[in-house]
Amino acid sequence: MKQIQTKKKIWTVGILNLAVILALISSRSVSADSYTVKSGDTLSAIAKMHQTSVEKLAHKNNIQNIHLIQVGQVLELDDETKQEETTKGAEASQELSTSSLSAEEQEAKEWIAQKESSGSYTAQNGQYYGRYQLTLSYLNGDLSPENQEKVADSYVTSRYGSWVAAKGFWLVNGWY
Repeated sequence: MKQIQTKKKIWTVGILNLAVILALISSRSVSADSYTVKSGDTLSAIAKMHQTSVEKLAHKNNIQNIHLIQVGQVLELDDETKQEETTKGAEASQELSTSSLSAEEQEAKEWIAQKESSGSYTAQNGQYYGRYQLTLSYLNGDLSPENQEKVADSYVTSRYGSWVAAKGFWLVNGWY
C-alpha cells in the first residue's frame, strides 16, 4: 500500500511539473524581436533582412553550426544592432519622405506609424511588416526603411489620396 502511495505521489508531482513547464512554454509569445525560420531561409539571409550579422544571430541563439537551422525555429534578434540600424535608417527615410509633406500630412503619417508598429521598421505581424504594417508582397522583398517609406506613400496616395484621409479611415475602422 505504501509503495502505491509513493508511486502516486511521484506521478502527481511529475504531472504538475509537466503542466508548469507547458504553461511556461505556451505563454512565451513570438515578439517583434524574433523571427520564425521558414523553408528556404538561411541564417545569412535572415541576418541581412534584420540588419545584423550571422555571427551575432548565431551567438544570440546559441547556434553552433551556422549552416544548420530548422523550419519553425524561433530566432531571437539582436536588439542593439537592430535598434541602431533602425534609428539610422528611420532618420534618413523620414527626412526624405516628410520633406514634401505638409505639417498636417506629416503628423497623420507619424500617427499611423505609431498606431501600426510603434514606429518600428522591423515590426512583424504575420504577413504584415514594418513601420506601416504593409503586406510583404507590397514590399517586394526590400524591407529597407527607404522602401517602406516609398511604398507606404504610394499606397496611401493611391488608396486614400492623402495621409490625413488615411488617418480618418483608420479612426473609423481601426486599420488603413
